[in-house]
Amino acid sequence: MNRVPRPAHQPLVNPYLAVLVGVFAVSFSALFVRLCSAPPLVIASYRLIFTFLLLLPAGLASRFSGIREMNRRQFLLSAGSGVFLALHFVTWFTSLKYTSIASSVVIVTTQPVFVVLGSWLFYKEKVPRKAVYGGLLAISGSLVIGAGDFRMGMEAFLGDLLALAAAIFISGYILIGRRLRGSVELSGYTLVTYGASSLVLAVGTLAARVPFYPYPATDWALFFGLAAICTVLGHTTFNWALRYVQASVVSVSILGEPLGAIVWASIFLKEYPTTRQLLGGSIIFTGLFIFTRVSARFTKNQGALTASATEAS
Repeated sequence: MNRVPRPAHQPLVNPYLAVLVGVFAVSFSALFVRLCSAPPLVIASYRLIFTFLLLLPAGLASRFSGIREMNRRQFLLSAGSGVFLALHFVTWFTSLKYTSIASSVVIVTTQPVFVVLGSWLFYKEKVPRKAVYGGLLAISGSLVIGAGDFRMGMEAFLGDLLALAAAIFISGYILIGRRLRGSVELSGYTLVTYGASSLVLAVGTLAARVPFYPYPATDWALFFGLAAICTVLGHTTFNWALRYVQASVVSVSILGEPLGAIVWASIFLKEYPTTRQLLGGSIIFTGLFIFTRVSARFTKNQGALTASATEAS
């Protein structure tokens, strides 16, 4: 029976409970963005700037040891990962201004498909046939949602296309991060990545002549909430939990994010999903569930084969 390697010490918090907390935290992202009156560029900028500032004290305490241990290539790749993250936030936040939360968050969730496609293209990793079928099923669900939104108007359809672009950009961020995380310390990687994202977004905001202020107090609270709750508590919790649970557990659990986002949109914005969105979302979730489970099983089997070959030699 394959088990996740565990550290010598046991965590103070149940890692499965931590994953649920992370899903709960990130599910507020779409709602917070929709409630903001600021432009998407400004929202993205402050989310990353505040995230960077929240993590900065830990970097100062360690005297930036994680960054100092990086070589030039690792540093540049980490910064490149931050550029992809910045593009993801801009396109996704903009999509939320054009289309419904249900359409946007469900389409963005297709990112695992693009991660594996990128792994096949750039890293020459094998992809099991059943996983391909699951990925195609998930993409077909996006087409169902897009077709319905196209009938509603070009703005909604544009929002869907931006959400799809956001899924592709976050895949670039994940692909680079996955390649680096085996050799780069987490705190150093996150500081460089979030720092690069903040810089790119700040320069983009200035170039577009979008004002950084003034904005109402509620916007500033939402900027901070996006950083502290959705990014630090959400995404950082996932990174922590990966030390104790299988990656497939986190991947499948993250599928709960769009469900939470749709619930919050229904409660706070009275924005209810249409029948076509529910149908398309169900197709996407089914495809992604098949995709992630088959991919995780394939990766585990490949790891076992590699270990056996190493022992035999």
